[in-house]
Amino acid sequence: MYPLYLLLALTIGLIVPLQSTINNQLKIVIGGSTVIAALISFGVGTLSLLLISLLTQQKWSSFTQLGQATWWQLTGGAMGALFVFGTTLLAPRIGVAVMLAVIICGQILASLLFDRFGILGLPVRELSTPRLLGAALVLVGVLLVSFGDRLR
Repeated sequence: MYPLYLLLALTIGLIVPLQSTINNQLKIVIGGSTVIAALISFGVGTLSLLLISLLTQQKWSSFTQLGQATWWQLTGGAMGALFVFGTTLLAPRIGVAVMLAVIICGQILASLLFDRFGILGLPVRELSTPRLLGAALVLVGVLLVSFGDRLR
């Protein structure tokens, strides 16, 4: 299964620049509102998940347990909304490559902290020299993608 998980992760990574570009085009068509474009995107996403849950016969009784969730366990949707809004806003302003390079840098840095300290119940994974070197190389990559043209 692990290779399939890696393939899924790669596919998601390939889709992110496409998603921000599509959402930006939607924003243009609807009159320039980044917030409304993100709302429409989330609406389509919600309908897609509804259809998938119906097709895969998910247990709707899961909703009865929702009252047991703490407030912070419900913040994922708001974070997703920020991501969709932010990428729709930033892609035409700073370019998709720079935007994603900086996003990936943030993801790597946060991920190292989450792994190191086992945040929110994740298994603890130590910070090794190869992992830190990899993070440093990502940071160098972000700098080159962001400012490389200015070095010429």
